[in-house]
This record gives sequence, C-alpha cells and structure tokens, in this order.
Amino acid sequence: MTEGTHPRLDEQVEELPLLTDTATVTRVEALDEQRHDEIRRAVHRLLREHGADVTRHIADDGIAWNALEDATADLDLPDVTRKKLRTLRERDERNFPSLVEVAFDPEEPFDFAPGQFVTIRFRGTPRPYSIASSPNAEEMSLCVRRVPGGRLSEKLCAELRPGDELPELRGPNGDFTLQAPSANDMAFLATGTGIAPLRSMVNYVFEEGRDTYEGDPRDIWVFLGASWEDDLAFREEFRALDAAHEHFHFVPCLTRERYLTGWTGETDYVQQTLIKYLVEDAEAPTLDADLRKFLDAEPETDIEARIDPGELEVYACGVSAMVQTLEDVCSCVGVEGGDIRGEGYG
Repeated sequence: MTEGTHPRLDEQVEELPLLTDTATVTRVEALDEQRHDEIRRAVHRLLREHGADVTRHIADDGIAWNALEDATADLDLPDVTRKKLRTLRERDERNFPSLVEVAFDPEEPFDFAPGQFVTIRFRGTPRPYSIASSPNAEEMSLCVRRVPGGRLSEKLCAELRPGDELPELRGPNGDFTLQAPSANDMAFLATGTGIAPLRSMVNYVFEEGRDTYEGDPRDIWVFLGASWEDDLAFREEFRALDAAHEHFHFVPCLTRERYLTGWTGETDYVQQTLIKYLVEDAEAPTLDADLRKFLDAEPETDIEARIDPGELEVYACGVSAMVQTLEDVCSCVGVEGGDIRGEGYG
C-alpha cells in the first residue's frame, strides 16, 4: 500500500465516534532486537560447513552482502543453504525497530472491551489498531509492526516519541471480544501483531479471576507464531504467566529462529502446532491429510496438559488467510462453531 491520502478511508474514519481530541504518547518501546552479531556468526558457521572462506566480506561493522553473494556465486552450495543466506540477509537489512509497543494517555479516559480496536491519527494519517492493554491497565497501548511502504506504521516506528500528541482517537470498535465465563478451556492463537487483542484478553482473564470457573482452573493456552524469537511481542509477559500458573501454557512457534540460535521449541506453524497438543482420542475425520500427520507428532515442549476440542473456546487473530485456516482447523478437530472467534487483517 502506498503512502498518501485515502479520501474514502478518511471519510469512514470521520463517521466513527470521537473518543478524545488528543492523547499523549508516554512510551515507545522496541519489542524486537538488533541481531547483527548473531547473524554474522550464523553466516560464518553456515559457510564454514561448506569449506567457504569469505571472512573478508564479514567484518565487525557488518556483512558486505553484495560482495559475499558474488564470492559464493560459483560455490556448489545446496539450495537450502542459499535460502538460509537470503533469509539471514533479509533479517540483517531489516529496519530497526520493526516491532514497537506504543503507550499513550488519552485526554479523556474511556471504556472498552478486551479485543476491541481504536483508530488513531498521526501526522494526518488514520489507522485502526487493536488495543493491546487490558481495560484495567494504567496506560493504554498498541502493538505496531513496521510495514515497508505502510501508510502509518513507518511513521510510528521511526518517528514517534514520548510526548508526541495523537491528535485524534476514535472508537472503540469491534465485536472480537471474550465470551461469557464458562468451564471451557481457552486457546488464544495468533501470528505477529495479532497477539495485541489477545494480550488484552489474557491479562483481563487473570485480573478478573476468569482463569477459574466455580473454583476449578481453566487451562489457558497461547500459541504465538513468528519467524524470529524477538518477533514474539510480549513474550516475557507470557513466560512469566507460564511460570506463575500451572494452568497457563505459552507455546511459541518460530519458523526461522534455528538459523540463528539453538532454538529447541516448536518450529511448525500455529495451526500445525495446535494439533500436536490435542488429546489422544481427538477425532478429525475431515482434517486435511497434510495436517492429520500432526495428530501423531510429539510436542517439542514438556507441557503435560492436552487440549480437548469439545471443551474449548478459541480466539484467533492475525493475517486473514491464517485466521481462516485456524478457524477451519479448529472446526475440523471438534471445536463447536459458536466457540470459535476470529479477527483477520491484511
């Protein structure tokens, strides 16, 4: 999507309820990391495995990627190795920060339900974002992923500073909200910044005592997918909850982290990983053959709890195609349709 004005979107925004004329930014915190040193070491390891001496192109101040590509062009490298090199280059050249939490203080406080979104305007550009904080939190926050060429995310990640004003806040909107408390367990499934509304929900569930029902704990799961570990927004919060509560289970799913570190956790996609944690007698006769194999796959964690799809409510958020896949998978394995809620974007 190109930068610039979009009259149709602006007209739609003007129809939304105005919450406040201004909100003051209190914090802009990078959630991802600079990983150049790790990438240099990974490239060294990768090329040494194939007897390639290209150290002159890998210096302390960075990798000369074009020269490195020329130097390896005639080497008999496996396709998988070249793919890893391309992936590592993309990560090395990624702008920083590319994932931020933006906290702000609205001039006029307002109520919202966990899972809802607001539309902000910054430097003339409006954009809807899910609220990442609980309604009980002292500050409100959003989770923003930098999208190259994005209408607003580039500005928020690169230019926004504490003390800046968001001149307009509209909403809240959305019906992607929690069901009434029940005895069912809960699974929160997300990729990328789809975790924002789910973080609001999870924190609210624990703050309000909804993690139990009539005195019995409900197993609560968070499956969060990303390429790299530092792309997992709020990962330390979820790990702290995991350590503090036996009935809370955080399952990161990282597809590329092994390129850099000795990651031993889940590396499959969220929908594939979810299937691994179903109870042994889960029936899924309509599940796609490519996914059925995960019914017999062993989890990569030491979590002993398992998911009974007949006693589960699901909340899924992320890119629309992924959310649709997750909803279909959950339906196929036996989650009741009324217990599946999803919100997609992009």
